[in-house]
Amino acid sequence: LWYGLLGFTMTILGILSLAGNFVVVWVFMNTKSLRSPANTLVVNLALNDFLMMFVNFPPMVINSYWGTWVFGPRFCEFYAFWGNMCGCVSIYTMVWITLDRYNVIVKGMNGKPLTSKGAMLRNLFSWVFSIVWCILPLFGWNRYVPEGNMTACGTDYLTDDQSSKSYLYVYSTWVFIGPFFLIVFSYFFIVKAVMAHEQQMREQAKKMGIKSLRSEEAKQTSNECRLAKVALTTVSLWFMAWCPYLIINWVGMFAPMKVTPLFSIWGSLFAKANAVYNPIVYAISHPKYRAALQKKLPCLACNTDNGDNDTQSSATTTATTEKAEETA
Repeated sequence: LWYGLLGFTMTILGILSLAGNFVVVWVFMNTKSLRSPANTLVVNLALNDFLMMFVNFPPMVINSYWGTWVFGPRFCEFYAFWGNMCGCVSIYTMVWITLDRYNVIVKGMNGKPLTSKGAMLRNLFSWVFSIVWCILPLFGWNRYVPEGNMTACGTDYLTDDQSSKSYLYVYSTWVFIGPFFLIVFSYFFIVKAVMAHEQQMREQAKKMGIKSLRSEEAKQTSNECRLAKVALTTVSLWFMAWCPYLIINWVGMFAPMKVTPLFSIWGSLFAKANAVYNPIVYAISHPKYRAALQKKLPCLACNTDNGDNDTQSSATTTATTEKAEETA
């Protein structure tokens, strides 16, 4: 029963993730107004999620059918390496997205704008850094082994060896704890800047005797704040997805008897489910993406009364901008 439930759940998550992330990459790459340096980071995140599920989803379903790992030790190592690497790429891409929001909202005009070259270099760093960290277990610092009920593979957190544990200590610090505090630090100042800006707007409107004051600068700030909320939601979902797996690794190091096969395998599955969240978040919360999705794939667009207004407004703004660029 548990193998059946695991395989069924993974099948649903895999199909949703592959389809959703493919649509995100396709829409962003084929919409002129969305091909900005900041959105290059978003495309990298969606592409990474797609690749993770493309490699990890079918083997796990097949193993659930047979009730054990059936692909041999070499593919087990590759499977674990790939999942580990994609998780690392995901978190560092989210760090770059957060820092970009911090640069735009907190620093404002004083911040250096993100360029296409800068975005590509950040993406390259995420992949190279992740490959280096995740290839180390293949050379003896920790190792990749079957985990849980033998339907997936991951890092070895049960071996009572200090060298093996040291990898998990350092990896957790650089790939989870460090990025977590950096993102929390950034969003603290983002929220603080947004609150200060809104207070200034209210005070200025009060002095002028009007209900609200919305200049072009204010509208731009509002758009940036909306994108910051999307980024915050995505990052929050990432940490909620991977926290159980991190806890399983640390419990396995210090209290291995408490880590049951079902507990550990569902933690691994919950972490992979993160690849499903991002397309849904962007489909609901990203105005320009929603407008482009409405235009290219109307059957997949999220339609609400407010959403339609936002979509029409975004589409009109996009068309006007493109026309102005062509005229120039």
